[in-house]
Amino acid sequence: MTKKALIVDPSEYDLNRVIADIEEIRRHNRQRHEMEQLTAICYEDPERHICVGYKDLGPDEFWVRGHMPGMPIMPGVVMCEAAAQMASYYTQRHKLMDTAMVGFGGLKDVRFRGVVRPGDRFVVVAQLLRVRSTMLTCQFQCFVRGNMVCDGIIKGIPLPEDVAKDTPSS
Repeated sequence: MTKKALIVDPSEYDLNRVIADIEEIRRHNRQRHEMEQLTAICYEDPERHICVGYKDLGPDEFWVRGHMPGMPIMPGVVMCEAAAQMASYYTQRHKLMDTAMVGFGGLKDVRFRGVVRPGDRFVVVAQLLRVRSTMLTCQFQCFVRGNMVCDGIIKGIPLPEDVAKDTPSS
């Protein structure tokens, strides 16, 4: 079996060098509370369109109690959500699409390769492949302790302005 090529060599980034904390991430992504799946951004390479960040997983993650009782593991869909938030953060920070908010547009060739548990640092590496006015395409790889646990292609779409407004619906 051929080893999957890495988007970026881990020696190029330092997980202890935070370049965007949770407050900076919130400036670009609208997820809050239990849906925030990024803790910090620690690397950006605008020339290669690569971004690296992580989520420190605690014992109180919303999925711990029920997935799976007595043996909590991070659901694959939550791993993909973290990758989507990374792609959205990078796109919005660099104003690569003319939209107030990027939404989940699809997944392709996603593979789950390992187990992620509370207490892990879940590292997300993403590289923007293509941006058009109607869709962005990004490859992603996720790691725990240097081992790839998930990878694939994610697509993002611009959401209509009325969806992106902060006003509560009645």
